Formats: sequence, C-alpha cells, structure tokens
Amino acid sequence: ATGARLLAQQSNGRMERGAGRVIIDRVPFSVDLGVADLADVEQVVLVGAKAPVAFFAYPGKRSSLLPDGCEVLTLAAAGDDLAYALAALADELNVPAGSLLAIDSGRRPDLAAGALTATTVMTVIGRSLPEGAIVCDESVSSGRDFFALTRGAAPHDYLQITGGAIGMGLPVGVGAAVACPGRKVVCVQADGSAMYTLQALWTQARERLDVTTIILANRSYAILHGELKNVGAGVAGHNARRMLDLDDPALDWVGLAKGMGVEAMSVSDTDALADALAMAMRQTGPFLIEAVM
Repeated sequence: ATGARLLAQQSNGRMERGAGRVIIDRVPFSVDLGVADLADVEQVVLVGAKAPVAFFAYPGKRSSLLPDGCEVLTLAAAGDDLAYALAALADELNVPAGSLLAIDSGRRPDLAAGALTATTVMTVIGRSLPEGAIVCDESVSSGRDFFALTRGAAPHDYLQITGGAIGMGLPVGVGAAVACPGRKVVCVQADGSAMYTLQALWTQARERLDVTTIILANRSYAILHGELKNVGAGVAGHNARRMLDLDDPALDWVGLAKGMGVEAMSVSDTDALADALAMAMRQTGPFLIEAVM
C-alpha cells in the first residue's frame, strides 16, 4: 500500500517459500552486494528483525549495510506478536489483508544442459522439489543464488544456518525428518562442511529417514577462499590452498555414504542430476547424490 519493499533477514530459522506464497527475498550475505542492494533505502521498518549488518568485519568496508542517514524504525521486536502488529498496521492504512502482496507465480527458470555449475544445480533442485518438501540448506558459497533460482518451486519449508559455524546441514536434515515423517526432506549440502557431521548419514540409515542429500562437490572450502580475500590476505598461496582444498585426495562421497549405509550415486551433468533427483523424489529412505561441479 505504501510502496515499501519486503525483505527478510539474511539468516532465518524457518521460512515458507514457493508457488502461491508471498515473495520475500533476503538481505545479501556479501557486504558489497548488501550495501549496493540497500543503497537507495531512506527508511527501514523492522518487524521482528534486526537492522542489517555485515556478518564479518572487513578492513575498509562498512559494518552497517544501510546508507548514512537511513532512518530505522521498529514496528515490533522479536518476541512480540508480529501478526497482530502487521494486522494493526494494515487497519491503520485501511488495507484489506493480503490484497497487495506479490505472490509467487510458480514459473520456473529454464535449465541449460551440460556440466554442473552452482547455477544449474540450484535450478534442477528447484524444478525437482515436491510439494510439502523441507529444504535444509547448507550450500554455503554455491547457494548464493538459491532463492532466485528456486522462487517458482513447489511450496516448501526452508531451513538454513543461522550462525557462523558450518556442519549443520546433515543434522538439520535428520531433525526435520524425525519431526515431520511423511514429508520429503532435501538437504542441499556443501562438501567441506558435510565432513564436520558425516555421522548424520549413519543416523539417516539407522532410522530409515526420508532424506535426499545433494552434496555440492566443488572440492574446496570455497567460502574460506573468499573470506581470505575479503580480509585483505589476497589469493591463497600453496600452504593455504592445501588447508582449503579437498582434492588431494578428492573425497569419494559415494563410498563415504555407502560406508554409512546410505545408497548413493555421483553425477556431473544437468540431465543426470535431474534423473537422479526424480528417482530420489519417488522413493523413500535416505539417498545421497554427489553433484560434481
């Protein structure tokens, strides 16, 4: 009604997304992207959220993502009755509830054939999600465009990391499957952080949990390569690369999964990934797909 833009925090414990639901983008994780995205904002109204700041401190870069002079107002704080606050605001503006919301049309992006990239993997996942799925996202650097590429996916719940540690993806998938039997859980998992909690695959097998895990195998702690540059250390040298790369030897995710009792396969192109996900969505029980990028 006012022309205000609707935006979510970068980190949220749970969101409802997909076709037929309100379109909500997130504050970008990258400091530079966040500052650019919010550069023309004159006023921010917080509803159960905090004002956006950079996740890490970087030399020569802003801490607040908001431009100088931006006014920050709090309509309701976390812990308040947020639905009541929004309803009261709508009444004050004489706006019928839900009348002006942007609803996801369900249109899905086209898929390019060929070798897997972060973009094509996220596109295939978005096109493959069944209605009512629970997505557990620890895609880290490979998933920066996940929201944009899965906007038209079937209605689903989205769970993500809410802190700075890594390794939550596989355990969160286990928790979601235990909490919601009968719903397909899809775990989008970076390969490096998956090594922190690999034993969750054994739990999936032991408890016969309906979790499909897509390992994003870029053979690297890519997020740490990026952060090394962001703090001014430049491109990783030989010794630093040996700490941040996962290719000597390369991890065998099919072997690791099968050793934990989870059926698995490896794919390296979009058609193969689409076929593997279609098969995984039709069956129940734990299944792992290594997406080699």
